[in-house]
Amino acid sequence: MKTLRVELGDRGYPIFIGQGLMGQVALVKPYVKGRQVLIVTNTTVAPLYLELCKKAFAGFDVQSVVLPDGEVYKTLETLNLIFDELIGQRFDRSCTLVALGGGVIGDMTGFAAACFQRGVKFIQMPTTLLSQVDSSVGGKTGVNHPLGKNMIGAFHQPECVIIDTETLSTLEDRQLSAGLAEVIKYGLIQDIEFFEWLEGNIERLMNREPEALSYAIERSCQDKAEIVAKDEKEAGLRALFNLGHTFGHAIESGMGYGNWLHGEGVSAGTMQAVYMSMLLGDLSEADVIRVQALFERVALPIKPPLVSEMDNDRFLGLMAGDKKVQAGTIRLVLLKSIGQAYVTGDYPDALLTKTLTDWR
Repeated sequence: MKTLRVELGDRGYPIFIGQGLMGQVALVKPYVKGRQVLIVTNTTVAPLYLELCKKAFAGFDVQSVVLPDGEVYKTLETLNLIFDELIGQRFDRSCTLVALGGGVIGDMTGFAAACFQRGVKFIQMPTTLLSQVDSSVGGKTGVNHPLGKNMIGAFHQPECVIIDTETLSTLEDRQLSAGLAEVIKYGLIQDIEFFEWLEGNIERLMNREPEALSYAIERSCQDKAEIVAKDEKEAGLRALFNLGHTFGHAIESGMGYGNWLHGEGVSAGTMQAVYMSMLLGDLSEADVIRVQALFERVALPIKPPLVSEMDNDRFLGLMAGDKKVQAGTIRLVLLKSIGQAYVTGDYPDALLTKTLTDWR
């Protein structure tokens, strides 16, 4: 087992990474203060891991709620199913929520924990690669709105993150590829050595070799933990994690939540950001080809959908609803080089339009 730590003073917490961690009572017990535990999961994960997860909380009063699976259900309406269970079963403010699932479950469980009785504790047990390397770490929680992804939420840090890499053995191939989009992102924004490692080992990850997966998860979590410790609430540096996300979120919402996985939107959106970085003179054509090749090796889309609903005006309108927009300006994460990202709203509008026109 590897142990990392997100350094946030008295709100800091550990990230445990290893095989067979989910059912370990000794691992979770120090992070549960009250007697009541609510495990939140979904219809896909529950048959696989709910009973094993319950074993980790032996001796506690454990209840569970099983939500429908999919990004389309990441809504305030579905969130109320968690509150119905908490209030109906008379949970008090010393309770602990457990997020057992992917990014949707983690985000909704964390948001429920942030809101219930003005804030209770929660634990992340991510079961997808994307949630293990990204959404379970850092305390971002929330739900989607039809007009924008993750527009309703809160920062609420977990007590700990328990990453059992054995859960990846049951992950669909498409979901594995989607998670690798976020892994590649870390190499692009700040870790050129990791990007080069990925170029040499990406097939090992696609083949689910445990040693390679553990290393990629650990390196990704370490990169994220370092930045979160410096910028918990995205005042500046943490925005770098959104490379490709302003473009990608527009694709997700424009196509209807769930039709494109988050990682698929991030992949195509990152390539748009890479292409625009080339137009600005920071990247070479060879850099664009190099990044594109890595995404293609993990079977991810490199361009947004060619449908009338995603024409330039529609795309720009969706991008304008992004959380990073300030004073009407769409702020983008772009690359100075592979391994060095920056956030800016200072670019010619014509170049953004050219990017949307050319990279289709």
